[in-house]
Amino acid sequence: MSLNSTATGPLIRNYGTTTINVSRKERLISVAVGSFLLTRGLRKFQLLKAAFGGLLLYRGFSGHCPAYSQIQRAGYTDKPESVNIRMQLIVNKPKAEVYAFWRKLENLPLFMKHLRSVTELDMTHSAWELQVPGNVTSISWQAQIVKEEEGSLLAWRSLPGATIENAGKVDFRDALGHQGTELNVVITYHPPAGKIGEGIATFLNPVFTKMIKQDISNFKDYIEGGSLKTD
Repeated sequence: MSLNSTATGPLIRNYGTTTINVSRKERLISVAVGSFLLTRGLRKFQLLKAAFGGLLLYRGFSGHCPAYSQIQRAGYTDKPESVNIRMQLIVNKPKAEVYAFWRKLENLPLFMKHLRSVTELDMTHSAWELQVPGNVTSISWQAQIVKEEEGSLLAWRSLPGATIENAGKVDFRDALGHQGTELNVVITYHPPAGKIGEGIATFLNPVFTKMIKQDISNFKDYIEGGSLKTD
């Protein structure tokens, strides 16, 4: 199905009695998250979650948001709560080795299960693909390294137009008598703005928080042993 709208705003069109008033970006998010919530809600007999998922699916496939028909889009100025993850861990590997592994961004999906792939386009730009919980679909964007101190600091953020805005920063410090490395990791995801974004954040933020924390913890197992622990 073609999503007939712009990437940055809604394209208002009438098809019979249905008005397309949702942007392409929002429709993609609605389909992805709606599929996840509907499936999860039905499996766990959580009717509210399933109903919200169904609403998002309708919104995504039809391109029509009943709420947008009643309230001007400009009124949606709320900024949903972001997913802000801060973690500290110590790995038994030298700082130079740990930094070099993380600096090659294509290594990240080896231990971050929520990432399907990261492709480095040049020295500072990369293409990312995130797997939506439930494996119903994926979301892609491009990112840029915005600050780098070789061996000590790496920071990146998504480029304008990303479906889900996100950023990350890792500080690398010597530990264990210079035999190990302390990592201070900050990763942030921003849901879309507006009332729909608030609803998505309410259900999805706890899931992403748990998932990303586990992914960061996976790094210790991978860098020290070359594989992840299996449950």
